[in-house]
Amino acid sequence: MNKIIINTLIIVSIPFLIINYFFYYKENIIISGFINNKKNNNIRVLTKDNNIINLDLEEYLVGVVSAEVPVYFEKEALKAQAVAARTYALKQMKNNKDKDYDVTTTVSSQVYQSDEELRNKWQKNYESNIKKIKEAINTTKGEYISYDGDFIYAFFFSTSNGYTEDNKNVFGEDLPYLKKVDSSFDQNENSSFEKTITLSKKEFYEKLNINYNDQLVISNVIRSESNRILNISINNNEFTGRKVQSLLSLRSNDFNIVDEGDNIQITTKGFGHGVGLSQYGANALAKQKKSYVEILKYYYQGTELKKL
Repeated sequence: MNKIIINTLIIVSIPFLIINYFFYYKENIIISGFINNKKNNNIRVLTKDNNIINLDLEEYLVGVVSAEVPVYFEKEALKAQAVAARTYALKQMKNNKDKDYDVTTTVSSQVYQSDEELRNKWQKNYESNIKKIKEAINTTKGEYISYDGDFIYAFFFSTSNGYTEDNKNVFGEDLPYLKKVDSSFDQNENSSFEKTITLSKKEFYEKLNINYNDQLVISNVIRSESNRILNISINNNEFTGRKVQSLLSLRSNDFNIVDEGDNIQITTKGFGHGVGLSQYGANALAKQKKSYVEILKYYYQGTELKKL
């Protein structure tokens, strides 16, 4: 009788044990797979020779931080750059998941240099330089900037004209964490804060693709709150400030144009689009003993730091 009861219990229990085993096994595969994917984020990078390579995210950041800012920057500025670059990459990975690649190696995304390129650039200083860059990345490993529960568009640029720019004036979208902030300390941080170039009138008109005229008439200049040119009329030809910046290869769209007879003199302030973190501004703040967290929250206001 006891034998019959035991056999019955075994027969009844077998389906339950099988189901429980496979559920547990499958659940652990899903969970471990999710964790492993988070720990081993790979980013797809389109190289200059149009090849797509897969890189570990943290490894990729070594090439980005090394290319984007001078290695002599303060440690806290390098950390801030690492977190901004990681956040930018994560946002691109999310936005481009259905595309062939996530980022390029140029300013159209964020600049990246391979280990071979860094060795050629730094030569005998390679070991000490790469160590400094890796320390900045490793001490912030997995950290990213968040707003309203999502990765932000962590735009950054070289040097402000004294202020950062509102995102809506450059990239169109009105984002609460990419507004104008004071960055007047850039002026003393970057020796190239103000730059003047001279073009012949012929070259000036040719680059703008407008008819030559001895008399230069600048009118209807509209500037943003950060003093960058939004719109400008040159001899009755309407341009955006960004378009003039592009056509004339200017460092920024905060510029002044002066007619000097046969030549045109153009003076710019700052370098880059002006949205988000100013790299030289971040270095100035680091010299003032601001932490990388303080730097990031200053340039990306209303955000918080999270970790993968």
